[in-house]
Amino acid sequence: QDKEKLEIRKLNDPPPAETVRDMIKYARNVIEEFRRAKHYKYILCLTLIAPACELLEICELSLDKMGAVFADSNVYMLHMMYQAMGVCLYVQDWEGALRYGQKIIKPYSKHYPPYSLNVASMWLKLGRLYMALENRTAGVKALKRAIAIMEVAHGKDHPYISEIKKELEDH
Repeated sequence: QDKEKLEIRKLNDPPPAETVRDMIKYARNVIEEFRRAKHYKYILCLTLIAPACELLEICELSLDKMGAVFADSNVYMLHMMYQAMGVCLYVQDWEGALRYGQKIIKPYSKHYPPYSLNVASMWLKLGRLYMALENRTAGVKALKRAIAIMEVAHGKDHPYISEIKKELEDH
């Protein structure tokens, strides 16, 4: 699966191996830089929006640069999209978070095993975002997908599952 996880954007002329290596190096560096920035800014300015906007800008600039070489299903792209989604959730930009989540879910479903809690977690986030944005049909569908995975992973009687089912009843 490594080839799928490191998929390169489909172009008329594939990028040279050196360009791909350089982009992987860039991606690793920016991910590490983002981790440091996130930690530093959240510790110092936990209640301010400006630092989060700077983090989102790091994500978006990195996605633009990496997107010239990497496909959206590439793990480096997915990692940065996930970080961007997290920042959007932090600043309560539900539409932005939903856009990133929608881009993430299909590759996650491909890269992770069928009953992965990572996939269930993403469906859960998407379901809650859809509900918050008053798209009940999509929200119910996403939450049911999360429940289906969680029932296999945790068992049908797990408290998490009961909690999500109650959410569905309450909406």
